[in-house]
Amino acid sequence: MSLGYANKLSYREEIGEVGMPEIFDSSEILQNKIEELAAMVQKSKHLVVFTGAGISTASGIPDFRGPKGVWTLQNVDSLHLRSGFPREKLAELHGNSFKEICPNCKTEYLRDFEIETIGLKDTPRRCSDKKCGARLKDTVLDWEDALPPEEMNSAKEHCRTADLVLCLGTSLQITPACNMPLLSIRNGGRVAIVNLQATPKDKKASLVIHGHVDKLTA
Repeated sequence: MSLGYANKLSYREEIGEVGMPEIFDSSEILQNKIEELAAMVQKSKHLVVFTGAGISTASGIPDFRGPKGVWTLQNVDSLHLRSGFPREKLAELHGNSFKEICPNCKTEYLRDFEIETIGLKDTPRRCSDKKCGARLKDTVLDWEDALPPEEMNSAKEHCRTADLVLCLGTSLQITPACNMPLLSIRNGGRVAIVNLQATPKDKKASLVIHGHVDKLTA
């Protein structure tokens, strides 16, 4: 998979803590926590899964904040959609490096190649609808771009009403997205975090598991 996303990002000095050490629960503790998490998920009536780069590393995409971190397509790599997950149940807060959108009719185009630009810029292609024909735009945010309102509002609403937000493989460092899981707590819900590094939200979580996401959910 291409790593072109890294070279397209504008320079930004403050990007949170990187190169963080990994923490591993012992096999016995891990098993106990897995069983606890399974019970939480089974009891949940409105579950939101908040994902980060940790779900991509199992597919061979290196992360950024780990001990050997590098810039990658993390969080914008299209793995969610390509897995067959329903688009209407997915909020791509930071965009998708393989997706273009028509700014007029909002038609989305999922490509088998990485889009040339980031930062919500015009791409070389146009909408295929003959009644529209507008120039398409990429969907990936650069550092200073605001989160897309429709995706943002949907994510916030589901986090507010969720009785459980399961955070998988995310450092929970980049605002404003990292604060969304806490909306559940304010309304009586709970947060569970599965990550190999400590996060700023660990103290507010009902359960914190230090283990590989893919092995945990297999």
